[in-house]
Amino acid sequence: MVKRLILIAAALPAWFAMPPAIGSEVDEWAAEIESRVIAWRRDIHQHPELGNREVRTARLVADHLRALGLEVQTEVAHTGVVGVLRGGKPGPVVALRADMDALPVAEEVDLPFASRVRTQWAGKETGVMHACGHDTHVAILMGVAEVLTRMRSELPGAVKFIFQPAEEGPPEGEEGGAALMIKEGVMDAEPRPEVIFGLHIGSIHETGTIAYRPGATLAAADVLRITVRGRQTHGSAPWGGVDPIVVASQIVLGLQTIVSRQVNIAREPAVVTIGGIDGGNRFNIIPDKVEMVGTIRTFDEALRDDIHRRIALTAENIAEASGATAEVVIEKPYAVTVNDPGLTERMLPTLKRVAGAENVILRDRLMGAEDFSFFAQRVPGLFFFLGGSPRGSDLTKVAYNHSPKFYVDESALLLGVRALTHLTLDYMQGQGR
Repeated sequence: MVKRLILIAAALPAWFAMPPAIGSEVDEWAAEIESRVIAWRRDIHQHPELGNREVRTARLVADHLRALGLEVQTEVAHTGVVGVLRGGKPGPVVALRADMDALPVAEEVDLPFASRVRTQWAGKETGVMHACGHDTHVAILMGVAEVLTRMRSELPGAVKFIFQPAEEGPPEGEEGGAALMIKEGVMDAEPRPEVIFGLHIGSIHETGTIAYRPGATLAAADVLRITVRGRQTHGSAPWGGVDPIVVASQIVLGLQTIVSRQVNIAREPAVVTIGGIDGGNRFNIIPDKVEMVGTIRTFDEALRDDIHRRIALTAENIAEASGATAEVVIEKPYAVTVNDPGLTERMLPTLKRVAGAENVILRDRLMGAEDFSFFAQRVPGLFFFLGGSPRGSDLTKVAYNHSPKFYVDESALLLGVRALTHLTLDYMQGQGR
């Protein structure tokens, strides 16, 4: 029996033949550079940049990767950076992704490195803030690159570091994000990844914890725009025209019945939300037009298409009944983020070993969205959530991601570095294969 096992092992590829354990010093090296990771995060936090404009951030990343001796490509999808680390031994190619962009939010957190950046967004002056934690993602991946580079000669495979712009969406009229990086060949260029890992820090979990879910994890997010056109008239004589404000109000109420009365949400959850209505400019004038914007969240493609059809039917028919018209436009910038079930199951022991089994949480699906989804459509992916609120926090009261009060406990960053590094090494050595 022993002889047979030896023969089987000899026939396996070099990367699967269980080479002498590498990575035993990972945790020591990660702890050694923790202060630098935190310093990178603070620098990026203090100098946030919106999507497709991450020039300074990209330069910081590229300079660091070049200093490590990596192959570096810049200006990918406008401001993206891709670094390649080729190990000293043959093996699989693992991609790791971090998003770089900030949000048009004025920071309200009292920090010595708080953002004071101001800019123009959608025609209005606004603050700029890393209110979603992308600054931590960049710093963590910079740290992972440094740790893995230290073991380059023993590394059984290659790592492609993807620093992505515009995860929150590009400026209007521009392409961007993961979709554009893929369009420009990031996942096809050699070395071609066979899996991809990513993380997202969040305030809804405590520092020291990791949350995950196999299968559909984050929702598809669609942008809904409805333009209702009536006929202008004086506010004192509404019968002289067609009031698009009243029609828009009826449409809003009608849309609420799609999820609550028309689709079986016992099978799949869904959300239809109108987040903005704009129409009219004077108290006594009924306008010609009202514009509405909203979002649709789903986890199932068939349900997604069905809800789109019902929205158009509802809006157009309500408008027609009142003598108005409704034009419905739906954009699909985010697909469902799906964690490959097999990959998730096989890498779960790594997450439990790194964080402690009691700190790894199987969570519910989230209605939030991520364009990591597009990378995970190309190769099996695993996207997990890193706790960012201080231990003992009342998680029902913490400020959520995208809030001007969003706060990150920086002690969480070390676990992020360790988790991504160990996932990479364990996959390369055969655990996830």
